[in-house]
Amino acid sequence: MSKKHPIVAVTGSSGAGTTTVKRAFEHIFHRDNISAAVIEGDSFHRYDRATMKAEMTAAAQRGESLSHFGPLANRFDLLEELFREYGETGCGKKRYYIHSDEEARQLNARLGTSLNPGEFTPWEDLPAGTDLLFYEGLHGLVVTEDSNVAQHVDLGVGVVPIVNLEWIQKIHRDNLERGYSAEAIVDTIMRRMPDYIRYITPQFSLTDINFQRVPTVDTSNPFIARDIPTPDESFVIIRFRDPRKLQIDFPYLLSMIHDSFMSRRNSMVVPGGKMGFAMEIILQPIIERMMDARRV
Repeated sequence: MSKKHPIVAVTGSSGAGTTTVKRAFEHIFHRDNISAAVIEGDSFHRYDRATMKAEMTAAAQRGESLSHFGPLANRFDLLEELFREYGETGCGKKRYYIHSDEEARQLNARLGTSLNPGEFTPWEDLPAGTDLLFYEGLHGLVVTEDSNVAQHVDLGVGVVPIVNLEWIQKIHRDNLERGYSAEAIVDTIMRRMPDYIRYITPQFSLTDINFQRVPTVDTSNPFIARDIPTPDESFVIIRFRDPRKLQIDFPYLLSMIHDSFMSRRNSMVVPGGKMGFAMEIILQPIIERMMDARRV
């Protein structure tokens, strides 16, 4: 961990909704004029899209499972090295995994390359003089026998909807945005489950704050759900691992967020429609204290 070059990691599995908390941080960075080096977790995958498909086929033929949740398909060593180097020097290297044609056009125009979706850009230096490193992806606090990414993180945030809601969100996203069939998405969920249990779930015991959305409608069979429960059909449970360390002022938060309440001494519940607002008023003072500590 580093006061001079802090690292913020937002972690959540595919379809969990990490984009919402990423947007909250973007608003905070903009309001406070904070320069962040942004890292996308997908950029530390081991294989590009075509190679990953070939490796998955080969693994299946061997009776093995390969998924983006586990270490065999990722470079946890490089992610840990980036976090360590940034914490010590404020420097490091990043690349991008290209998800879409639009991303490919933008990155090719900037880099002078001719890359396609599913490929990586070349490694490049992080911008100089950033205030913090912001990671968003699957493995911001991952710990394995060979790598310990979590030890370098100054603020860890988990985005963890209950698993049926997570599956509903993934099924709808992958079907509508990526064109996958329902059967292919279910196969992916089943193939990833061992790695999900071993490498994704344990991170949420290491995070400083977890945001868990819980629907108030029936999601008992996520594979036939016709739509995603709306924020107003949900509550969000916010769990603080150590409220005293983060200087959480619960009376203030309860007064600011209408219809919120405490469920345990370190957990509060807010209406789903207030999730983004709750994130911002909780996270902004924490980030501002981190910036103040840099100047000491």
